[in-house]
Amino acid sequence: MGCESGCEPGVQVRGANAVPPAGFRRCPASRIGRSYWTPPLTAVPANPSFPPFDAARALQLARDTFDIEAQALLGLKARQGESFGRACEAMLACRGRVVVMGMGKSGHVGRKIAATLASTGTPAFFVHPGEASHGDLGMVAPGDVVLAISNSGESDELEAILPAIKRLGVTLVAMTGRAESTLASNAHITISSAVDQEACPLNLAPTASTTAQMALGDALAVALLDARGFREEDFARSHPGGSLGRKLLMHVRDLMRSGEAVPRVGPATSFNDMLREMTGKGLGFTAVAEPAGRVLGIFTDGDLRRLIERGVDLRALRASDVMHTGPRLVSADALAVDAAELMELHRITSVLVVDAAGKLTGALNSNDLMRAKVI
Repeated sequence: MGCESGCEPGVQVRGANAVPPAGFRRCPASRIGRSYWTPPLTAVPANPSFPPFDAARALQLARDTFDIEAQALLGLKARQGESFGRACEAMLACRGRVVVMGMGKSGHVGRKIAATLASTGTPAFFVHPGEASHGDLGMVAPGDVVLAISNSGESDELEAILPAIKRLGVTLVAMTGRAESTLASNAHITISSAVDQEACPLNLAPTASTTAQMALGDALAVALLDARGFREEDFARSHPGGSLGRKLLMHVRDLMRSGEAVPRVGPATSFNDMLREMTGKGLGFTAVAEPAGRVLGIFTDGDLRRLIERGVDLRALRASDVMHTGPRLVSADALAVDAAELMELHRITSVLVVDAAGKLTGALNSNDLMRAKVI
C-alpha cells in the first residue's frame, strides 16, 4: 500500500521508530506513530534504446492510416439515415443551446464540434462530464439539447449524469459507435459514429473513431447552417477578427479620416496655400469643396508632379484651376472592401467620403485599408 499523500506503493510499518526494510526509504508524509516505507526509485535511462527507425514502414503505416480512415468515413456515410435528420430537427427547434459532452478523445472532438456549431449559427458550448457531476450540470437548462459523444457508449462519467439529464427534460442526442450501449439506450436520438477498426496497429488508440466523430460533427454543422439560411455575412459576425470578418463587417466610417485630419481647401485658395494644406495633412491629396461642404474636386501629388514636368507657372494658380472635377466618392456606410475595389478599379490611392447630400465628411487612402488588413 502507499501513504495517504498519494506516494508510490510501499509498505506500512507501525511505530515511529520502525526500521525500514532494506533498500526502502521513509516517506516524509508519514503520520505520527506510523511509518510508510517506499521502495527505491528506479532510474530512467537517459537514452532509452529503440529499434532502428524504419522509414519505409513509417510511410506504409501512414498510407494505411489514410486508407483506414477514408474507409471509415465511407462507412459512416452509409450508416446515416432518419436519425441524423431527427438530430438536426431537434437542434433547429432548440430554444436554448446545444450542450456537447464527451470524455477523453471524444471530449477533445466535442470541444471542436461545439466551436464549429457556435460559429455557424447554432449556439453551443462544451461541458466536461466529470465536472458536470460536481456542479457544471447547472449550465444545462430546460430547452437545451445535449449531444453526448462516446465511441463505446459506456463512459462512466456520462453514465453517472444520465439520470440528472433525464430529470432536466432536455433532448439527449447520442453520438456513439454502439447502438446497444447504455448511452444509446438512454438517448432520445442516436446517430452512429461506428467504425470497423482503428488506424492504430494495436486497434486501441482512438484514431478512425475520432475522425468519424469529427466528420459527423461537421456534417451536423453544415446541415444546420444550410437549414438556417446562414450567409457569409452571418459567418463574418461571429469571426470579426478574421479576414472575412474584416472584409464583410468593416465600413468606411470605421477607417476614414474626419474633421481636421481631412485636407480641404476652397476653390479660390491659392496654389501655395493648397500645397501647404495637402502636404501638412500627409494624405497626398486635398479635397476642393464649397464652404457648405459640397465636393467640387480633388488635387493630388500626382497632379503636382505632372504640372512641374510641364513647366507650368504655379504662382498665379488657384485650386479651381488645377483640381480634378468629378473625383471618386464613397459613402461612410459603404463596406471598406468596396472602397478598396473602387481604388483598384480606377488605379487610385485615395477616395473622398461624402454624405447623402454630397457633402465632404471624410477621406480614406490605401494605407488606412492596409493598416486595417482589408487589403
